[in-house]
Amino acid sequence: MATNVFQEFRWRGIVYDATEGLPDVLAREPVTAYIGFDPTASSLHVGSLLPVMALARLQRFGHAPIAVVGGGTGLIGDPSGKAQERGLLTVEQVDDNLRGMRAQLERFLDFAPGPQAARVVNNADWLRPLDVMTLLRDIGKHFTVNYMLAKESVRRRLEQEDGISYTEFSYLLLQAYDFLVLFDRLGCTLQMGGSDQWGNITAGCDLIRRVRGAKAHGLVLPLVTSAGGVKFGKTEAGAIWLDPDRTTPYDFYQFWLNTDDRDVVAYLKYFTFLDEPAIRDLERTTTDAPERRDAQRTLAREVTKLVHGPEALESAERGAARMFGERLTIADEIRAVLHDVPQVEIAFGQEGVPITRLAVESGLESSSSAAIRLIRGGGLYLNDERVTNERERVTADQAIGGLFFVLRKGKRDRRVVQVKKQP
Repeated sequence: MATNVFQEFRWRGIVYDATEGLPDVLAREPVTAYIGFDPTASSLHVGSLLPVMALARLQRFGHAPIAVVGGGTGLIGDPSGKAQERGLLTVEQVDDNLRGMRAQLERFLDFAPGPQAARVVNNADWLRPLDVMTLLRDIGKHFTVNYMLAKESVRRRLEQEDGISYTEFSYLLLQAYDFLVLFDRLGCTLQMGGSDQWGNITAGCDLIRRVRGAKAHGLVLPLVTSAGGVKFGKTEAGAIWLDPDRTTPYDFYQFWLNTDDRDVVAYLKYFTFLDEPAIRDLERTTTDAPERRDAQRTLAREVTKLVHGPEALESAERGAARMFGERLTIADEIRAVLHDVPQVEIAFGQEGVPITRLAVESGLESSSSAAIRLIRGGGLYLNDERVTNERERVTADQAIGGLFFVLRKGKRDRRVVQVKKQP
């Protein structure tokens, strides 16, 4: 078992690089560490989970975490890992985004007063009042242009046709200044971030050494990709958000449940607090009985509970059970589960609608004869009940909550038929 946080990071596979001497410092004494978060949206997404969990792990090992929300640097835009310059946000947009992000960070970190208390700070507090003359005189003079051009994030952009604007070129100075301010005000001596942040982080360490004559450290985490080479958190439907209004808890749960066998053990290490023996056991089941998907179910439960709470987890699991085996009964939960299933609206008279017509008009089958063959083969379900009578007529009072029906062909192909309101 890990006896200090650096060992913990090591066995979890989340140390990409670190400055010399950091393991000894973390084993010897409590430190204050920070990670910056870019406020480009009002919610964090799963791509932010690895750094958030890194701060939470630090705190559990007795260190003090700081989440710096970039209300100032967010107005500039970080060129790291970007092929082109992003559109600049307004002050109002950044401030709105900050409020949503702070509430999410508070789910992971303990803010109770004490030496390890977490803090969320906004670098706009010191960057917005900063005038250009002060920046150039007090910060810029410590960095040569050659030093800045040598940074990978800058060099890569210079190779692009559009190059890099002076606005983004100056980002390194602002992030280095962040580290200096946090060192002075809060005694922060460690900055962490993704591996694409290494140049910015070491610039901050250099600035503290030159201006204060003190030693500061950096640690960078790997950029997570799937076994298929896809950027983590990106799906056909878009980003997976931590905000339940952007990504429902059910869809969030399903995202983790669908993790590839090749990725699941790494994700258990990255995104849960399960210990090493528990993860080793799940790794064995993935090898010995992959069809059980125990590791994926555990991953989905742990992360959904952490992000959305136990009630949302329970609802997501009920929704999954109803979608994949249990009887459909609760209208609101089913609506949330089926939000991305193709839907059609059909008027129901007093005599109802033939089941074959529902199958055709919903797009589940191409013709009435095909629908009849499907029913005879036992492959059509209405509200998760197998349809056995090809002449059955369906009435509106059979609808879930009086609102809609769920038609299913096989295990996965579904359609929602909404009851059209009569004028």
